[in-house]
Amino acid sequence: MAARRRKSDLIFSLFILILSFISIIQGKSSKYVTCGSILKLMNIDYKVRLHSHDIKYGTGSGQQSVTGTESKDDGNSHWLIKGETKKQCIRGKPIKCGEIIRFEHTITKKNLHSHYVQSPLSGKQEVSAYGDIKGDGDSGDHWMVICDNDFWQRDSPITLQHVDTQAYLSVTGRTYGSPIVGQTEVVGEHSQKHVEWQAMEGLFVHTTDFKSHHYEHTEL
Repeated sequence: MAARRRKSDLIFSLFILILSFISIIQGKSSKYVTCGSILKLMNIDYKVRLHSHDIKYGTGSGQQSVTGTESKDDGNSHWLIKGETKKQCIRGKPIKCGEIIRFEHTITKKNLHSHYVQSPLSGKQEVSAYGDIKGDGDSGDHWMVICDNDFWQRDSPITLQHVDTQAYLSVTGRTYGSPIVGQTEVVGEHSQKHVEWQAMEGLFVHTTDFKSHHYEHTEL
């Protein structure tokens, strides 16, 4: 399994590298996070990146685990931004504050998910990765982007509120043992503790006029 994961990470890294070389970037870089972009999200308080992998929780739902990692280079921390289920998400269009979106884990094709299940370490609300190989899941995959501007700006922190349960995506600071030693517990939190996230490394799709698409690969 480890060899398969390393191969998947290598293929995805090569994909990102190739796209960055063939990209044609005109004018100033977009300052917004957009639909169709692939990015890493960092928790502001704990400095860990939202992460997943083909390892299931041993308790709770038994779904694919979601954690936080201090590593900046792990390919398992990339997430594709998609629109709400069965609603069109125009590639390159900035995500509005208050918009409902989904995050698809690029390696396993499962969506960032939450539900009324206790998390393994703190007993808070479990956050998992869920869905089939086509990236289809259910309403538990929906997250509302909460920010202070009209649109999600790449250099500004946001919070992500789970639509079904109203919990916020958060980090507890507790760490796991084997087989994900040192990775941090990610949960749904109903208070405003450790809930701010910022867009970091990724492949950002953006447009100058919403007709011509451009791509920008960044390592921040």
